[in-house]
Amino acid sequence: MGRPRLSGPRRRHLTGLRPVRPGDGPACFAVFHAAVHRGARAAYSAEERAAWAPSTAPPADWEARLLAGTTLIAERFGHVLSFMTLGPDGYLDLAYVAPDVMGQGVGRLLHDRVLDAARSANLSLLSTEASLVARPVFAHLGWRETARQSVIRHGVALTNFRMELSLAAAP
Repeated sequence: MGRPRLSGPRRRHLTGLRPVRPGDGPACFAVFHAAVHRGARAAYSAEERAAWAPSTAPPADWEARLLAGTTLIAERFGHVLSFMTLGPDGYLDLAYVAPDVMGQGVGRLLHDRVLDAARSANLSLLSTEASLVARPVFAHLGWRETARQSVIRHGVALTNFRMELSLAAAP
């Protein structure tokens, strides 16, 4: 995938975008856990966050899940900042940004690269289930909300939103 050409303040936050590799599971899980417990703190209660990400250790199938789809990673000097996983059916399963770089354009750059991968795979429609935190970000990127829903995790209801993006209409 090569390195993106960045200038200005974003350059200090990102040194590369690349596909996931075996061994990336723990670093991606650390980003996921931090994004849930620190990044989503204002939107979800402690009980909700604990149900969403109950353990600091990745589940046994975590890395296999990352490797099964098209997972792209944004990194700085070898440290994972963000990752997104796109399935062959166009479902954006995982999209997480480390709290320390939220709002700094890292997720958008990764999203743009995921859209490139989706177009290369001849996908015409993407879908996701966006959290309260991710919903406005995805809406800003052109995604359309199709439903509000509650999902049950470890006996706790979490609000999220089904969203979709038509690649014919995407920038």
